[in-house]
Amino acid sequence: MSRVQSTSHHHRAGRVASRSTILAAAERVFARSGLAGARTDAIAAEAGVNKALLYYYFKSKQDLYEAVLVDQFQEFNRQALEVLNSPEAARVVLFRYVNLHFDFISARHRHASLFQQLMMTGGKPLERLVRKYFVPRSQAFGKLLERGMRNGEFRRADGFHTAVSIVGLIVFYFSASQVLQLFGHADAYSPVNLQRRKQEVLDFIRYALFANPNAPLP
Repeated sequence: MSRVQSTSHHHRAGRVASRSTILAAAERVFARSGLAGARTDAIAAEAGVNKALLYYYFKSKQDLYEAVLVDQFQEFNRQALEVLNSPEAARVVLFRYVNLHFDFISARHRHASLFQQLMMTGGKPLERLVRKYFVPRSQAFGKLLERGMRNGEFRRADGFHTAVSIVGLIVFYFSASQVLQLFGHADAYSPVNLQRRKQEVLDFIRYALFANPNAPLP
């Protein structure tokens, strides 16, 4: 590699590192202060960069907020669609998807808070993210549930409400984690509590939806 190529490569690597550092810092600040309360000065300080660099990568605070969410949704959708479109037994695919969704949120302590803020803020950013990420995932999830109902693996039920119920089982625990602590429950994100919650969710789905809940998974 020539010196010019090497310099160019290092420059690109530095740009990628700076952008990812800013995104990670912004995620922490937005989760702590909300979109309205977060200040670009605080994000720059948290990232350890000059504020001018923020505006080099992102046009505005709103643009940065969307980028934080896109960063999360892109990777989750890639994995989720791969799982949901698998031709394996619907029961197996559903359990694999629930595990993936649960683990994705539990690994990102700030995701639930950021997502709640997005839903409450609404507007064009929410519309864009819903169209690009939620719609394809929701359609694939709906097809999986319909396939399972059609072939007798799942009991017949309203597909839309079944999907909402399953997502609610996964997501609400994380959204309400601070309230649960006020009720006297221990840290929602501790390994023991996460494992217990995941098992409870899987058992609940099994007995609510599976036509033969006691049959072993293939």
